[in-house]
Amino acid sequence: MPPADLLAAGRAEVTGYGTELVRGTVTGVRAADGGGFELTVSPGPDARESVVSARHVLVTTGMRDVLPDVLGVRERWGRDLLHCPYCHGHEVRDQPLGVLGGTPDAVAHALLVRQWSGDVVYFAHTGPVTPTEREQLEARAVDIVEGEVAALVVTGDAITGVRLTDGRTVPRTAVFVRPSFAPNSDLLDTLGCRTHDNGWVVADQVGRTSVPGVWVAGNAANPRAQVITAAGEGSAAAIAINADLVEEDVRTAVRHLRASSGRPS
Repeated sequence: MPPADLLAAGRAEVTGYGTELVRGTVTGVRAADGGGFELTVSPGPDARESVVSARHVLVTTGMRDVLPDVLGVRERWGRDLLHCPYCHGHEVRDQPLGVLGGTPDAVAHALLVRQWSGDVVYFAHTGPVTPTEREQLEARAVDIVEGEVAALVVTGDAITGVRLTDGRTVPRTAVFVRPSFAPNSDLLDTLGCRTHDNGWVVADQVGRTSVPGVWVAGNAANPRAQVITAAGEGSAAAIAINADLVEEDVRTAVRHLRASSGRPS
């Protein structure tokens, strides 16, 4: 299913339950004076900002891929410059494949890609290959090309090779790279949520952060979460949030009951 169709189906289902979807970008968030939060929403450059109040906030802003600075990488990303062997390996099976090094665990990535093709080239790029890694690659018949990669060669809207800075070109029809990931955590940072040393937010098993009322799910906290994992985390957070809201409502109702009946609070 095309991603846009999947989103449309999901939005239609959600609105069928009476949920209001607000199109726009949350440009700011702060703790409200009377409790809860206020989110500033910008619907676009020509429309006025609005403020949405919330008792709790669930942040699911995802993450972004940090790609190597190689000519052609951004243009071919998600097309024939690929990341996940499990997501894309079958589609490019038995083709001449390349794996771009220079990132952590790039050799392990190449060994995964090797399952899909007997013609795999590992481009060391800017990362050294240890003796152990070299032995592993050679044992699996993965060719090693030393030297820094300058560009992906594109012909007719398709990768046809990898060009090195010394002028050599190695023919390939698809290239894999393992990017690094960075969370889209501006809102979490603004709210003062505690983070790990690597910059990812600290959260418990149901997505509760260090700031009361602020929750997180999916790739904003978990770089390994695929769609089905993120959906499960969102469900767990929603159940926990609902439980918290019910507890708050009960406490408020009890205070009002005591006040109206003259009971001690």
